[in-house]
Amino acid sequence: MLDKIKALSRSFTEEVVGLRRHLHANPELSYQEFNTVKFVEQTLRSFGIDSIQPMATTGLVAEIKGKNPGKKTIALRADMDALPIQESNDVPYKSKNPGVMHACGHDVHTSSLLGTAKILHELRDQFEGTVRFLFQPGEEKNPGGASYMIRDGALKNPEPESIIGQHVFPLLPAGKIGFREGMYMASSDELYLTVIGKGGHGAAPELTVDPIVIASHIVIALQQIISRNASPKQPTVLTIGKIAGGTTTNIIPDEVKIVGTFRAMNETWRAEGLKKIKKMAEGIAESMGGRCEVEISHGYPYLENNPELTQRLRQAAADYVGKDNVVDIDITLGSEDFAFYSQVIPASFYRLGTRNDAKGIKSYVHTSTFDIDEDALAISTGLMAWMAIRELGG
Repeated sequence: MLDKIKALSRSFTEEVVGLRRHLHANPELSYQEFNTVKFVEQTLRSFGIDSIQPMATTGLVAEIKGKNPGKKTIALRADMDALPIQESNDVPYKSKNPGVMHACGHDVHTSSLLGTAKILHELRDQFEGTVRFLFQPGEEKNPGGASYMIRDGALKNPEPESIIGQHVFPLLPAGKIGFREGMYMASSDELYLTVIGKGGHGAAPELTVDPIVIASHIVIALQQIISRNASPKQPTVLTIGKIAGGTTTNIIPDEVKIVGTFRAMNETWRAEGLKKIKKMAEGIAESMGGRCEVEISHGYPYLENNPELTQRLRQAAADYVGKDNVVDIDITLGSEDFAFYSQVIPASFYRLGTRNDAKGIKSYVHTSTFDIDEDALAISTGLMAWMAIRELGG
């Protein structure tokens, strides 16, 4: 079976590259993937796959049933949304949509999973069980398209035994695959603070309640939540990414906006930390004569890679690309809405190397120069197909 999958993957690589380039050139933002999901559905139907169900408005679920389809179900996931970034790459498949770019590799994830679906459809008479394909919207924006997919039943009727996700990784050369068992990625919550004071003339501060001074105290004090409340053994971060207030040199404004992110790798500490942020910000503002309105946009939970599943996938990857091309990766305080799936069923999220220094392909994700070595697409489709077959017992 391994040789068959490798042969099919090689034969489909040129087509998958074309799919990726089409998606890259036509990106759509989170929850606006209307043309993308139509393209995905049309492509699946062109392969002969017709078990397709729309889901989460701009997502869909497809299934390929092998022999004895009720024996076991495995889910595979790809995300489809792009980022609000103006692409600066000079390539034939450069984004045609101003200010929108596939700068996080979701075009790779989607095209790869389409290729995987084509392989497994070709082999449907040679494995037992069912493979469910989740093409989801909105990974880049709260509350996360995965939460909508779960809400709408993507993991029901029947519940899959496990779910597998693949993500590009520009820190790894193309040809390498990265794994980590257990806790891997952080939760992420967005913080929106409005510090309200009383504006006035900069030369008469005694007649005002200066929200800029209050905001400054809040920003510095919030870091003590990390340094003096979080365990040093517990990875966590609080970053303030934006402060906005005032118009000129001699006017004290009425309010200041503070925007940031809070990340943790423990759900209990996550909840406690958010409470402390709110209490501290409100308390400091009140003690200085103002007030602070705190809005928290709850994002994704932390991502847990099921150890047993990840060990099996690691071995499958070693079989596919060779043991020397399978590497360990470190935890990251980045976040991924695949984490929602990991809170429901056994899940594993692994990394696909896409870097090639010789070709100048080394930019990180979420940058205007991000791109991939498309040689990685010769691996990505077949590897996931092989993992699915192995998990089904084939």
